[in-house]
Amino acid sequence: MASKEQRQRAIQEIISRETISTQAELVERLRQMNFKVTQATVSRDINEMRLVRLPLGGGKHKYVLAGMEMAEHAKEELRRIFPSFVHDVDRGENILVLKVSEGHASGIALLIDRLRRDDIVGTLAGEDAILVVARSKEQAQALQEEFEALMASG
Repeated sequence: MASKEQRQRAIQEIISRETISTQAELVERLRQMNFKVTQATVSRDINEMRLVRLPLGGGKHKYVLAGMEMAEHAKEELRRIFPSFVHDVDRGENILVLKVSEGHASGIALLIDRLRRDDIVGTLAGEDAILVVARSKEQAQALQEEFEALMASG
């Protein structure tokens, strides 16, 4: 019988190579690799490993490790998904509000957080909006221009 460590290592390998959108898909892939798992076990693994689901567009998602590939991966993902999911950028002083497609705010905010930029204090996501706090008005203006350019790149 495979250990928890072996199973979680297999999960990490699967999600790094494939687009896995649901727990059921992950259970199926693990079973194909001869792991005897239930959806409850996989759910616990997902929580322990801090996996998150990022939007891919077209209603699809992908599980990724919360700590993976960090800034460079986040930049690439933002470039790809921003035009599809971000609809408006507004600014007041050093605070930006991004209007996004419903249900996608937390995934996009996570990517922005992963940029680990000194000019961004942090983000707060709701259902269809993200609050981005910049360190200064000037940095907020630059971020607004950058975000607007990303929106237009699609």
